[in-house]
Amino acid sequence: MKITVLIENTACDKELTAEHGLSLYIETSDKTVIFDSGQSEHFAENAQKMGVDLKKVDIAVLSHGHYDHSGGFLRFLEINDKARIYMNENVFGNHLNRTGKYIGVDQKLQKSDRITLTNDEYHIDDSLTLYTLNDMTPKYPVDSAGLSVDIGGKISADTFRHEHYLLIEDEGKKVLISGCSHKGILNIENRFEPDYLIGGFHFMDVSMDAKGQERLKEAANELLSYRTVYYTGHCTGAEQFEYMKKIMGERLERIYTGRTISI
Repeated sequence: MKITVLIENTACDKELTAEHGLSLYIETSDKTVIFDSGQSEHFAENAQKMGVDLKKVDIAVLSHGHYDHSGGFLRFLEINDKARIYMNENVFGNHLNRTGKYIGVDQKLQKSDRITLTNDEYHIDDSLTLYTLNDMTPKYPVDSAGLSVDIGGKISADTFRHEHYLLIEDEGKKVLISGCSHKGILNIENRFEPDYLIGGFHFMDVSMDAKGQERLKEAANELLSYRTVYYTGHCTGAEQFEYMKKIMGERLERIYTGRTISI
């Protein structure tokens, strides 16, 4: 399996564009998958520069209902005329940031006849399954990080019912792909215990004072208690990653635009 980072907050090559967002190109033994599309068309421009043919992609997945993961899918639908985009049934909700600004999905996507809305567990095929964990009783606290949802004029903390995770079971390995892990990276890891976990940890708002460092230290040590190898970036935070890296060593790796991971 190969996973190529089409876009992320940082880049390893000045010819590639970085932006606050995430898009992964995944090659399994028999399928090609796009997981998220960043916030703009830049993921497609990077794909072309890296020799990734988006026309040939078999399946697309949107991890959750935020613009920085969904913004490029209108362009993807123009390029690719066959792949369906799998997204959770709650994805088109009115999702807001801490200032009340809309940060959700472009509503134009709803008009596409190539959208498949999924529920709490959806089997795409024998090796690809989507899980929301909406029925999960969290072992660890879930922090909304100031994000909210407007339901019928009532604004409340987002519980991220629109977020799901892609479990790939291929050639004897379990690989979990997460966009931002809003339901808590520790809860997600505890549920799946994959061989590899790739995605954001959403620690970027954790302060780097003594209290914040203690939280990151506890998270790092808990993640180390599993056998999983982790690749993270995007919403994890640069300082937060570096702090956890000192604790986790080779078990924690950084993703960036242009990187290819071979599993």
